[in-house]
Amino acid sequence: MTHASFSDLETLRQVCLSPCPADENAASAVAAREAILTKPAGSLGRLEELVAWLARWQRSAKPTLDHVQCLVFAGNHGVVAQGVSAWPAEVTALMVDNFRHGGAAINQLARNAQAKLDVIALEDLRMTGDFTQVDAMTPEVFLRVVDAGFNAVDPHASLVCLGEMGIGNTTAAAAVALALFGGDAEKWVGPGAGSDQAGIMRKISVLKAGIARHRNYLADPLEVARRLGGHELAAIMGAILAARKHNIPVLLDGFVCTAAAAPLYTLHPDGLAHCRIAHCSAEPGHIRLAEALEQKPLLDLGLRLGEASGAALVVPLLRAALACHTGMHSFAEAGIAS
Repeated sequence: MTHASFSDLETLRQVCLSPCPADENAASAVAAREAILTKPAGSLGRLEELVAWLARWQRSAKPTLDHVQCLVFAGNHGVVAQGVSAWPAEVTALMVDNFRHGGAAINQLARNAQAKLDVIALEDLRMTGDFTQVDAMTPEVFLRVVDAGFNAVDPHASLVCLGEMGIGNTTAAAAVALALFGGDAEKWVGPGAGSDQAGIMRKISVLKAGIARHRNYLADPLEVARRLGGHELAAIMGAILAARKHNIPVLLDGFVCTAAAAPLYTLHPDGLAHCRIAHCSAEPGHIRLAEALEQKPLLDLGLRLGEASGAALVVPLLRAALACHTGMHSFAEAGIAS
């Protein structure tokens, strides 16, 4: 694994403001090959764009998916004390055990995707602060969990799929989205892991209270992430930064994962260029968040599980795109006049 230490918020900020550039020559080489394959130009649609995306960020005209890493970060949220979840916080630890014993959806999906699954329980699953009362994380804790995410990425991976587990984290994600992109709190809130209408109304109230408490700091995306987010959200941010450093494209999972990534986009418009949103979650705020990040999710299957489930589902799609790109004959090879 790679190792980094963000000693203070300004060091982290400078990394966020200076993303490594893409390799456009690699993408151009992919496009040149696509142009001579036995198909009408552009007829494989987004599959062609995805191969170019892999090439651009792997910095190779011949991208591969030989080593796919699936990372699931787990954390607990103090804001569950406000009644925002249908499940108790203890479920986070139980699900981490389930992941580690192979019993969750992501275990099956990662295996199907031929991906290595790593599950990271952050801060021994201690609660963040309740952001309606205090900051979710102190600067020291925030930097520590960003470091943990950064260091969890295998620098030899060819693709990283990111996901999360944390009771209460759709509330934290909605708070981050609201703080970064504005609008009405109601537009960012959904049922999460099964909240009823009363629970949704509590979430809306909690979001408004959190935004009011931290309103003097919301112009700074890193302060938004620290004050309103969570351990697993901060770790996802760190993993995205590590992947960029090591020339690894990233698949983001659903609403929580995308919200975790969003501060990097608001800090720098190119901050998420190496990332793709894997699917459109059934959580209603996710499509709005994807639009705010100027991305179109790759799949829309009504998922709302988290765990990197949607990201893992996209890996076979990418393998199919690569198989077409590398295995198809050119017009010349097929003896067809183009």
